[in-house]
Amino acid sequence: MAKKHETMFTLEDKIESSASKIDVIKNLIFGDTIQAYDSEFETLRKDILQKKQNLEDLIEEIRTDLNTTIDSVSSDVNIRITDLEKNLESRMENLEEDVVNRKQLGNLLVELGKKIGSK
Repeated sequence: MAKKHETMFTLEDKIESSASKIDVIKNLIFGDTIQAYDSEFETLRKDILQKKQNLEDLIEEIRTDLNTTIDSVSSDVNIRITDLEKNLESRMENLEEDVVNRKQLGNLLVELGKKIGSK
């Protein structure tokens, strides 16, 4: 059994050794080109990450502005609703006073009519 395990290790060593030889050959043939591509990809990756960060910052700024605007609009609407409620209450009070005055006027006219009729 020990021999079988030794054989497997030898195969793994051979595979690793052939992979490293392929890497060496690849670097000899394409070394400068691959390094240039790697450099360009790294530059592009950094540029994309920077632009992503800029977009996230812009989104956060817009979110803050929108929340501020919504709060402002909400405050304005609440103020206008309060003003409308006060105006409505005032008009209702005036209507009630007008109704009372009409009743008083009607009563005065009835009394006046009775006085004229009794003389």
